[in-house]
Amino acid sequence: MIYLLLASAGVNPGQGKLLFIWERATPEAKGIIIILAVFSIFAWSIMASKALQMSRARRLNRLFETEFRTQKQVMEVYDRRVQVEDCPLFMVYQEGCKEMDVRLRTPEGGRKGAISLKSMEHIKRTLEGTVASQALRLESGLIMLAIAVSGAPFLGLLGTVWGVMDAFGYVAMRGRADLATMAPGVAAALITTVAGLLVAIPSMFGYNWLVHNLRVLTVELDNFAQELVSKMETEYLEE
Repeated sequence: MIYLLLASAGVNPGQGKLLFIWERATPEAKGIIIILAVFSIFAWSIMASKALQMSRARRLNRLFETEFRTQKQVMEVYDRRVQVEDCPLFMVYQEGCKEMDVRLRTPEGGRKGAISLKSMEHIKRTLEGTVASQALRLESGLIMLAIAVSGAPFLGLLGTVWGVMDAFGYVAMRGRADLATMAPGVAAALITTVAGLLVAIPSMFGYNWLVHNLRVLTVELDNFAQELVSKMETEYLEE
């Protein structure tokens, strides 16, 4: 479409057409394109950082889960003071074991052999809160992608409508409605829609992929928390 408009205006589309369109764009359209460029930078940086974060979380989860399943007692890893940074499963395990350790402690500094059902309920609530906080940590930043997906096309459309309005105003002032008069202005107006789509389309694919991975990680956290509670009840819950 832009190619045909430029050709009708006597411009060689193969030589600097984007520069020509930029020069003919209104200040409002240029401002919108700059805003969309900033959106694009933020969107790509968020997609890259969240992809690396989730990839690292999955890798550490697998390593910790392997270690967890080899232990004979549920608090063995905790007692060894193992630390695994940025591992969601470990954070759930650590917070659950901290609460369990508090419930088992005696005034003499030792550990009881069992805890009450009420204490176990407190541990369950601690695990649920930790699962929620880890899910929120993984989800942080995705709102910017959602804004880019939903807002970028409308910003592009706003620039296009504004540019077309200016183009028709220019035609009215010239008193001539031929294609050569209209083409540069309309082409410059359409570029904002293209810019909006170039921001929104990658953001949409990235957002959907990240949300899928977030749901998988959240389900893994829920399942691990339930398994951890089950093992704690088996070892420490009073009969």
